[in-house]
Amino acid sequence: MPVEILTKQDLREFEQRLLASLQKLIDSIPPPPGEKNWLRSAEVRQLLKISPRTLQRLRVNGTLKCARIGQILYYDYRYVQLLLQSRQRK
Repeated sequence: MPVEILTKQDLREFEQRLLASLQKLIDSIPPPPGEKNWLRSAEVRQLLKISPRTLQRLRVNGTLKCARIGQILYYDYRYVQLLLQSRQRK
């Protein structure tokens, strides 16, 4: 059985391909018809049925990306939907 050695460069290339695939998947999720594309923290917590601390943890560990405008955090609806779908599969 041949042994295959992975280098750091191999892992970086894999990471880039994986991130590109995930971005394509996220981009393929259409925004809700007649609804906004960006959600505030309270709306996300209500959709995911999570506490403020859990939302913070998801944000800090990079599971759920957000944008900050002033003091308000906004979450892309597509990322929230993707997270919801992954939770439903488990």
